[in-house]
Amino acid sequence: MTIKIGVVFPQNALSDDPGEVRAFGQAVDELGYAHVRIADHVLGADPAVHPGWDRPYDVDTVIHEPFVVFGYLAALTSLELVTSVIILPQRQTALVAKQAAELDWLTGGRLRLGVGAGWNAVEFEALGRPFDNRGRRYDEQIALLRRYWTERSVTHRGEHETVTGAGINPLPVQRPIPLWIGASSPVGYRRAGRVADGWFPLVQPGPDLDAAKEIVDRAAVAAGRDPAQLGLEGSVRWSGSAEEVAEAVRLWETAGATHIAINTARSGPNTADEHIDALTRVAKVLSLSRG
Repeated sequence: MTIKIGVVFPQNALSDDPGEVRAFGQAVDELGYAHVRIADHVLGADPAVHPGWDRPYDVDTVIHEPFVVFGYLAALTSLELVTSVIILPQRQTALVAKQAAELDWLTGGRLRLGVGAGWNAVEFEALGRPFDNRGRRYDEQIALLRRYWTERSVTHRGEHETVTGAGINPLPVQRPIPLWIGASSPVGYRRAGRVADGWFPLVQPGPDLDAAKEIVDRAAVAAGRDPAQLGLEGSVRWSGSAEEVAEAVRLWETAGATHIAINTARSGPNTADEHIDALTRVAKVLSLSRG
């Protein structure tokens, strides 16, 4: 298959045994999947303190830290490691650049850094970063990340970021590291078209995806870029049927996806063995192999 098939790391659907992280990663690698992608949240909000909280995760939801987990999996697998997505505006740009470069160096160039603007004001407050202007800071951060990854010494005077003759060492293998954007609104779609190497839509194939792609493509053309060069990764949730997953993969491929991630989280499996069993069935139907 020309499309690259990966998996979503089941953030909140493994047991308390750290060995399950190793077992999951190595099994995914051996089954022939191309990459593993992981979501990011530093903190969960306590619904008792935040009345009306209706988000899909809270203070009791297990969320592992992406860079730490990937540092572990980097030594255990040959998978491409994908963040989907790091909440960039709630983090220091230089630190993200350093962590990403180190991970890319350790893996010989197997990192794809997905970033997003974020929505959880509770996290931003605790991390000491402003929430209201996150979009403007986000644009500046993206440009600065690429400079950190390609230049020995960076000097930058921006609206929100200041760097005076400083750089990271070692630089990453990929210069720059592929930078993808999670997008779920016209603003995000335009940003993806304008500056990203690829994007993660939060809609499924159909009219909504077609409309989103049109916005991305128009923004890319306006920025002097070729929309055909942008990657697109969709996700397919495990339904209990490998054949249904394979059909959903075909729909994404027809829609122009370059990558797909199979998501077994919050779909029934709760142990590494159960996730691996589901992904084994999908790999067989899709005829995946390490070669």
